Amino acid sequence: MMNAFEREFQTEMSDQSDTLNAAETGGIQKVFEALSSAPRRKILAYLAHSSLTAGEIADRFDMSKPSISQHLNVLEGAGLVQKEKRGQYVHYSIVQESLANTLNGYVQEVCPVSRPLKKESASIAKTQDENRD
Repeated sequence: MMNAFEREFQTEMSDQSDTLNAAETGGIQKVFEALSSAPRRKILAYLAHSSLTAGEIADRFDMSKPSISQHLNVLEGAGLVQKEKRGQYVHYSIVQESLANTLNGYVQEVCPVSRPLKKESASIAKTQDENRD
């Protein structure tokens, strides 16, 4: 018997299955590999509401900047994040329109670690908006 989460997931996946192309189907393995890492799931939670530079992301972790960069490369390769050069900084953000992020959304909902990180992400976005005004 399926629980509510499984039913919702199955419905969402069947709704999107018609729109999958070969590249997305082949990329599903990369998505699951990317989501298998706790630091990468935390990075995605931080990016839930706002783009951040690699340095801003690294400041929130107790690991080297090269390690963070490697995690960001895996997330980008899986189609979960995108990067944009703005001046001397590279900003990372979630790719909003992708099956991969649909899967990530489900993972974030069932992962207790991500809830406070998503709240912090919303707070970061609010601060960034206030600083722009």
